[in-house]
Amino acid sequence: MKIDFFYSLNKIKSYLKQATDVLLSVIAVALLLGIIFGVDAPFVGIVYSNLITILDAIGDNGIVALVSLIIIFLINKK
Repeated sequence: MKIDFFYSLNKIKSYLKQATDVLLSVIAVALLLGIIFGVDAPFVGIVYSNLITILDAIGDNGIVALVSLIIIFLINKK
């Protein structure tokens, strides 16, 4: 039984892309819920505070980091 190496890699890549899409959707929903209900909501506060920490660590007031993340996501969608 011969296993096609490239077929296997493409299947793994496809599964990882689907998992990434799902996780990005979960993060987007968590951020929206954080804006609507505040940071004190369960699960939402953790995601929101972690994102703020990352943005503050990368750039001045997080603006540079936010623009960088938007550019990376736009490039990733192509």
